[in-house]
Amino acid sequence: MRYRRLEVVAAFLLCVLGLACAPDSERSESTARHRADSESSATADPERSAVSNPEPTGELDTGRSAASTPGPTAAADPGPSVYPEQGAISAFVRRIFQDSRGHLWFGTNGDGVARYDGDRLAYFSIADGFGGVAVRGIVEDRDGNVWFGTEGGVTRYDGASFTNFTAADGLPADDVWCLLVDRSGVLWVGTREGASRWDGGTFVDFTLPESQPDYTRGVTSARIVHNIAQDRRGRLWFATNGGAYIHDGTHLSNVSTKDGLCGDNVNCVIEARNGDIWFATHHHAVCFRRGESFIDFSAQHGVQGIETWDIYEGRDGDIWFPVENDGLYRWDGISLTLFTAELGMDSPGIQCTYQDRQGRLWAGGYLGLYRLEGGRFIKISKDGPW
Repeated sequence: MRYRRLEVVAAFLLCVLGLACAPDSERSESTARHRADSESSATADPERSAVSNPEPTGELDTGRSAASTPGPTAAADPGPSVYPEQGAISAFVRRIFQDSRGHLWFGTNGDGVARYDGDRLAYFSIADGFGGVAVRGIVEDRDGNVWFGTEGGVTRYDGASFTNFTAADGLPADDVWCLLVDRSGVLWVGTREGASRWDGGTFVDFTLPESQPDYTRGVTSARIVHNIAQDRRGRLWFATNGGAYIHDGTHLSNVSTKDGLCGDNVNCVIEARNGDIWFATHHHAVCFRRGESFIDFSAQHGVQGIETWDIYEGRDGDIWFPVENDGLYRWDGISLTLFTAELGMDSPGIQCTYQDRQGRLWAGGYLGLYRLEGGRFIKISKDGPW
């Protein structure tokens, strides 16, 4: 068992270093979440001419066209690309989302996006008109459009076709890290070079102060925005390398280690139903703010490890967060449960958790896709069980 664990960790480190499991679009930052090291553009004609749907190529296309001119590209009636190799849905599942149609979307770290519609699993990547191969964000707007953030920009799916947007359409950078649709229906985007919002025709910059880049990571910048969230008061929270910035609609403020935050390199922010604001940090695990006081949750409850990418609250109020090379934690308000290989969670690098309409809890990361069943996790392959 020990040797098997070492093999898994070794394979994971190869993935992190970009030597395995990540196609040429992604290079890691010595963490479980891989980032694209270079920006590339996949734009087309400024008149948004439709591109006919390509036939499946027989191999996953992870390249980009060398030619690019300003304007979003549209790919009509996208058809699925080929499946990854037999077995796992992908070597790395980094985002999970269910849309209003009930379709489950799985953003991968090299295979584009996969969609399960209740009947079959289909994959969409660059060859199918999709904007990238590494999917960092998935949201749905009020009109039923599903938006994806990738290393190649933002892609909108209207149920029939994909439209791709890049820096030529106002994004601060093509390298997108997060998406949010706020309560007023506005789409917000966090990129490697700052934040912006969609005004219905173009992306408009939202200026944030620069932060000290985190050079312990392979991809960083002074303006990177890892996550955007909205609390019950309507305030927007921006997770950066300089703590979290809060915008109340008029003023911008900041919380950092100077205020008691457990770490300035913030990867994720959520507001729990009881009003606590939780923070996942890159070097100091998790903490939360209650009122104006910060509580170092990791120190109080003996959380092992430091690198935490995601925090998620289930419908029952349980708080879920993964810690790299440790496992997936669940806090029920009283006790802390750690899911490791003994409980079916054999991934050393979970990136996301998500609860679907049926109440089923999913987890994605290195080694693929998992679902909680009867108190333990089972691995989901492209053949299910669904």
